[in-house]
Amino acid sequence: MNPGDDDSDVEEGPGSPACYLHELGPDGQPGFDRVQAKDVARWRKAERERLIAVRMSLAQDDRAARTLAIIRELERLIPAGPDRIVSVYWPIRGEPDLREWMRSRCERGGRVALPVAIALGQPLEFREWRPHEPMVRGLWKIPYPANGAVVIPTVVLAPVVGFDGDCYRLGYGGGFFDRTLARLSPKPLTIGLGYSEAAIPTIFPQPHDIPMDWVVTGTEASRRREPCSGAGKQR
Repeated sequence: MNPGDDDSDVEEGPGSPACYLHELGPDGQPGFDRVQAKDVARWRKAERERLIAVRMSLAQDDRAARTLAIIRELERLIPAGPDRIVSVYWPIRGEPDLREWMRSRCERGGRVALPVAIALGQPLEFREWRPHEPMVRGLWKIPYPANGAVVIPTVVLAPVVGFDGDCYRLGYGGGFFDRTLARLSPKPLTIGLGYSEAAIPTIFPQPHDIPMDWVVTGTEASRRREPCSGAGKQR
């Protein structure tokens, strides 16, 4: 599991009635109901597995080409400079691999951090990363800087398993990103990264879900409108 999990799904229990997704409003924002939340959690689990399988089925060369397109868009959205600390992520399971971009950004004077999952149910910590930094493995054996200083990022890049037109992000189900973004002040710019195959009509957002400011796929970039009612395609 990636520390970039965005949705703290409710655990399933026995005896749950049939799916209630049809009772969610068109904006996916019902009053909180535990039965509905369990139905959404089950749906998300199945959709998560499907979308990860789709992502893993993409040819490696195709993923690499789209990652380069994502990097070009990130260069436009996030000018390099020492005043910006960009939290990236260590790629797993076919996610866009930004490690070369991380190195390049540091060489140009930029600052990069990696998220660290300290414990289940806790917000992420961010530690500054530099090329050739000694790494250790944390939860789920995901590497993070052994000696990196704890920092507060100004930009957070989050890998998406799925995303919808309102820039809500479907992650791996641990709730780490939502829990973290809810506490960060000032709020960083948040950008979800994935492939166009991850687009779905809605993730059925729940009260704890926090949308991204942007979602970048390598074929397009979508920006959340205010209030969160849709995403405008940037040409």
